[in-house]
Amino acid sequence: MSLSGNETDGAGPRLLAQTLCPGDGSGDVLWLDEPLSFWGGTDLNTGVITDVHHPQHGVSLAGRVLVMSASRGSSSSSSVLAEQVRAGVAPAAILLSSRDAIVALGALAAAEMCETRLSILLLEADGMAELPRQGAVTVQAA
Repeated sequence: MSLSGNETDGAGPRLLAQTLCPGDGSGDVLWLDEPLSFWGGTDLNTGVITDVHHPQHGVSLAGRVLVMSASRGSSSSSSVLAEQVRAGVAPAAILLSSRDAIVALGALAAAEMCETRLSILLLEADGMAELPRQGAVTVQAA
């Protein structure tokens, strides 16, 4: 499956989405059942969900295409996400169903500081409904 933030020539089925942060990424999709705070909810060095109250507690975000409605909590989540990008333990891409300035800021900071792009796309309800619940997804966002 391919997901495009802009019109591109990609192989496989495509969904169009609005690009919040450009970049390319691929990995197995990980749907979160609830919003997540990167600060206090994930391990900075491993990308594992550490929030004991989160349904996906113990699951690693590293290299996954993360699908969630939005983040939860502290504005410090942007710095944690940027550090996870730098450490190589961040998601491969993030797909959101609502705008999230905190997550976008983390990706933009990582692009500036680390020269590593983390693709963040905004999908409408019909696009979210078409995403697979498992398997590999490729994200191309220009």
